[in-house]
Amino acid sequence: MVFILIEREIKMIDIKLIRENRELVKENIKKKFQDKKLPLVDEVYELDKEYREYKVKVDTLKAEKNKLSSEIGNLMKDKKIDDANKIKEQVAEINKEIPECEEKEVELEDKIKKIMMVIPNIIADDVPIGEDDSKNVEEARFGEPIVPNFEIPYHADIMSSFNGLDKDAAGRVSGNGFYYLMGDIARLHSAVLAYARDFMINKGFTYCIPPYMIHGDAVNGVMSFEEKDAMMYKIEGEDLYLIGTSEHSMIAKYKDQLLKESDLPITMTSYSPCFRKEVGAHGIEERGVYRIHQFEKQEMIVICKPEESEEWYNKMWNYSVELFRTLNIPVRKLVCCSGDLADLKYRSCDIEAWSPRQQKYFEVCSCSNLTDAQARRLGIRYKKEDGTKEFAHTLNNTVIAPPRMLIAFLENNLQEDGSVLIPKVLQPYMGGKEKIDKKC
Repeated sequence: MVFILIEREIKMIDIKLIRENRELVKENIKKKFQDKKLPLVDEVYELDKEYREYKVKVDTLKAEKNKLSSEIGNLMKDKKIDDANKIKEQVAEINKEIPECEEKEVELEDKIKKIMMVIPNIIADDVPIGEDDSKNVEEARFGEPIVPNFEIPYHADIMSSFNGLDKDAAGRVSGNGFYYLMGDIARLHSAVLAYARDFMINKGFTYCIPPYMIHGDAVNGVMSFEEKDAMMYKIEGEDLYLIGTSEHSMIAKYKDQLLKESDLPITMTSYSPCFRKEVGAHGIEERGVYRIHQFEKQEMIVICKPEESEEWYNKMWNYSVELFRTLNIPVRKLVCCSGDLADLKYRSCDIEAWSPRQQKYFEVCSCSNLTDAQARRLGIRYKKEDGTKEFAHTLNNTVIAPPRMLIAFLENNLQEDGSVLIPKVLQPYMGGKEKIDKKC
């Protein structure tokens, strides 16, 4: 694979779209219920117009300077010193004006970039319109959701019955939002990650273990400012952030690169721990492990040509369905509505697992097509066979994220005697065990 460094413009949607169709950009903002951002469209339009005027002015001044400099040379040859000195005065004035114009050009460019970073990506035409996740739309179910004729305990109690969870000790050591997993539950945690890794490798994805910390420019490239503030832990005194998902460092791996068309698609699956502040309405779960500060995850990412991204999107969420069904977990696909889409997303869906205890579904995977939004911010392009250059499309999806997915696994494979059956596909990763028995 050959990479070539390229000059980068930091932005989201193409500025040409704002120049040519401001109303489309405004309508998209309205669909996402972000009306406070509407004035930004006209503001960036005017700034861009002024920026291009200064750019033309700088180019004109430089051309005029070159022309006059050539005249000076000819006049000096002809011994017309006075005429040459007059033109030198004109050149001196131009030399003063060019830096002033260039400084204004840079100032305007910086303002444009900052605004473009917060104008959301254009969403797909068929995305449901709604203010928040309550308006997400169920599209399909896979597997029969079963409620057994015995009581399903709370997931933390199931884990504790195997001596597998200690949140009290974690609270003393690290605070709320952390946990110790032990024994069979810890082994099960590692087993599902290893199984998910091999599942994706068998789908043709390249396995990778990425950096767990990334620079600020990489963070700004892969996510919106709102997500960054709500999610990311920053290392004090350094330009480093703990990743909230390995997608961050996986996509950023190709920052400022010009890829060969023949290298696409790039399909990778990665393991990493993930760290999240979880700032917001949901809060950190006191007893269980559903919403926590630290977890581990197997992720999948794709970098592809624009015409292939929708096909890959459908492949990716289907991989999640297939994997969960091999673990005896019923799931459904939930299409995310406009107000539930992060700013960089073109479309997204959640794969939700069935909870027999709650008798409802909950999120275990999230699949997103970001079209060229991340690629524009990170400068990821590819060179086509005809020599033209184009921004790639990027996609990501959760393969599996324990310990959250263990909730669905334990509830759906729990037996009346308190034991948990191990599906055949997972038994090789559990030392051949067909079930695990409760300890207390």
